[in-house]
Amino acid sequence: MGFLAKGKFKKLINFLYVSFFGGIALFVLYLAAVNFNFLWLFGKMPSVEDLDNPKSEIASEVISSDGVVLGKFFYENRSPADFEELSPKLIDALIATEDVRFTKHGGIDARSMIRVFTGLATLNPSGGGSTISQQLAKNLFRLRRDDSFESFLYDIPVVRTLIIKTKEWITAVKLERRYTKPEIMKMYLDTIEFSSGAHGIKSACKTYFQKSPSELNTNEAALLVGMIQNPSRFNPKFRPQYAKPRRNIVLSQMVRYGKLSKDEFDQLKEEDIVLNYSPESQNNGPAPHFREFLKAWAKKEITKYGYEPEDIYNKGFKFYTTIDSRMQAYAEEAVHDHMVNQQKIFYEHWKGRNPWVQRRNSETSAGGYEEIPGFIERVAKRTAVYRELKKKFGDDDDKIFAEMEKKEEMTILVLEGGDYVEKDTLISHMDSLRHYKKFLHMSMMAMDPRNGNIKAWVGDINFKYFKYDKVEQSKRQPGSTFKPFVYVTAIDNGFSTCEVVVDEPVTFGAEDGLVGTTYTPKNSNGKYTYRPLTLRKALGESVNSVSARLIKQFKPINVINMAHQLGIKSELDNSPSLCLGVSDVSLYEMLGGYSVFANGGKYTEPMFVTRIEDKHGELIREFLPDQKEVLSAETAYKMIHLMRGSTLPGGTSARLASYDVLSGNEVAGKTGTTSNFSDGWFMGLTENLIAGVWSGADDRAIHFRSISLGQGSRMSLPAYGMFMQKVYADEDLEYKKSKFNVPAGIRVSGDCIFSPGETYSPPSDSTRQKYVSPATIQPEDEEEML
Repeated sequence: MGFLAKGKFKKLINFLYVSFFGGIALFVLYLAAVNFNFLWLFGKMPSVEDLDNPKSEIASEVISSDGVVLGKFFYENRSPADFEELSPKLIDALIATEDVRFTKHGGIDARSMIRVFTGLATLNPSGGGSTISQQLAKNLFRLRRDDSFESFLYDIPVVRTLIIKTKEWITAVKLERRYTKPEIMKMYLDTIEFSSGAHGIKSACKTYFQKSPSELNTNEAALLVGMIQNPSRFNPKFRPQYAKPRRNIVLSQMVRYGKLSKDEFDQLKEEDIVLNYSPESQNNGPAPHFREFLKAWAKKEITKYGYEPEDIYNKGFKFYTTIDSRMQAYAEEAVHDHMVNQQKIFYEHWKGRNPWVQRRNSETSAGGYEEIPGFIERVAKRTAVYRELKKKFGDDDDKIFAEMEKKEEMTILVLEGGDYVEKDTLISHMDSLRHYKKFLHMSMMAMDPRNGNIKAWVGDINFKYFKYDKVEQSKRQPGSTFKPFVYVTAIDNGFSTCEVVVDEPVTFGAEDGLVGTTYTPKNSNGKYTYRPLTLRKALGESVNSVSARLIKQFKPINVINMAHQLGIKSELDNSPSLCLGVSDVSLYEMLGGYSVFANGGKYTEPMFVTRIEDKHGELIREFLPDQKEVLSAETAYKMIHLMRGSTLPGGTSARLASYDVLSGNEVAGKTGTTSNFSDGWFMGLTENLIAGVWSGADDRAIHFRSISLGQGSRMSLPAYGMFMQKVYADEDLEYKKSKFNVPAGIRVSGDCIFSPGETYSPPSDSTRQKYVSPATIQPEDEEEML
């Protein structure tokens, strides 16, 4: 104790010495006690690992093949930004407003500490202040939401504040020792909540300005920095009267600390707030139905690598998909534009009547249809509103439906002014059901057959109001688009493309497995031409009787086996009617099956993700195409040749010529229409891109009443044509007009195609004379054989 004083004031001086150094020692002991949670009095501190991996909720991103973020999965919409992405104006505004000595201190600023102790002494903690490092520490604690960081001492108000501040100081120092100043600033901006569902600076820039942080101008940067103090109060969308003055305070701070000139300030402070406000939501953005499909898949997939399903919302995964953002936009535009037109036609077609109908027993009314009694009531009984009212009223349907007929304020989707728009109105639940059942729907999927990469996925006309995905979830009868599976079964079993089959009735009976009945498939118009048809012409015109002849000869079970071999996974009916596409399938699996024809006989599992990374960019899993040969290249090309007949004059896909996709290009196609025109399909194939389209209503009882309006070539083909037009017009895309690869040795002679070494003897003239000359037959224009 040689430092103790001697003399007249020795007691006082010694007391001061002891008090000073004792106080420092006690303060050091206090810091150590808090840091190590002595006797569990203070609650735990974050570990070094916690600082390296702060448990902030980082949204997982869905990224297109061309590098565009299609959407996110999140509880909190937070995406980390790199320091290099931050605008210099943003950095200047932040330092000038929040921590002007940020580059000079080591995590704790003396003035801030004085303000904190002053606040504690006056029992007014709001008088304190924090450095950016301390604010980051505070945010990291807040983001944890973990009771283990607290103790019983937190029940004492002043003590609680002291302990919290102490932990912030300690953590701030640790942060300063572990990270550079730019890293701390970047981490801080990532942890801020900016209101409107935006968490972190990157999400805030996207939400309020549709920009990246690097693109912010001075006023935009000042606006966002001003929001940090109180995001809800200074939200520029909902409280511009508070946001603008707060923004100008930030600008004045920039002037005060030399980050902005007075002249610039005088000009900027007068400018109004200009937003491009679009909060991110699962309901908007590109490919929403695909993102919903991906979410369900991802929850299962990440569990294979030690994660929990819900981690997709907060662990910051990056899902790199095969979707091309440009092609996705073209597909969405094509579906939208075509369906707006179709919806107008549908409304006019059913003007003054409800479209849920069934065929009359007699043909006394136009079209032979009558409204289905009690249809909407049966639909209502499947709704959540009905189930809730049933709990209240029991089996008293009169009271339940009386409640459901009461009008209330509701926002609905309507077709108005040539577009789908939201409209606020007074409407009952029953009327809303009647309203939505009158909508037509459409789905489209495009895929590269060479590698299975899905390039576009449109699940319906609107995700917010129609969340049920019509690409993968929905299964509908494919109609004539199933016929290629019948034809390929015949060809794979030795049936020559040079064979001529007659358009005549084909009857199935006991020899075909039918018991006590017979079945004779009809053509769409109920007529037979008795023409001898090549397979190419029969498939091109979609003649039912020829498909019936083939399935009778090669048996439904073999067609089923072939379809499953080509990638159709749905259960198929083992019956002769399978040749007309009566078994429900999804558009997703139909594209997989058709890809075999375009890819030289190789089936490729449709592929939608190429790799998954964690938030640090570390690879979790990479995905490669899964291919297997299921047909010979010769058989696959024969099918392409047959389906190209559909696009020729007289074929059901001939309308494609009006979209300028046939010139200088080889396109194989197949239309499909089901009974009562409930479903319209089109499948289009080129050498490097195939696409499928389905259209119809939610319920099969809702449809057009005539084939001129309800056939696939009118309902679905135009959307394909519009999509391909846009694809070919984009010079930056790799998909150009092209021709199919012809296997070596293949010979083409008109509609006939020969494999290497194959020969064929045509029917004799006497055989041909049995049939009506094709020149005397004039099929109905573009009328498809169902």
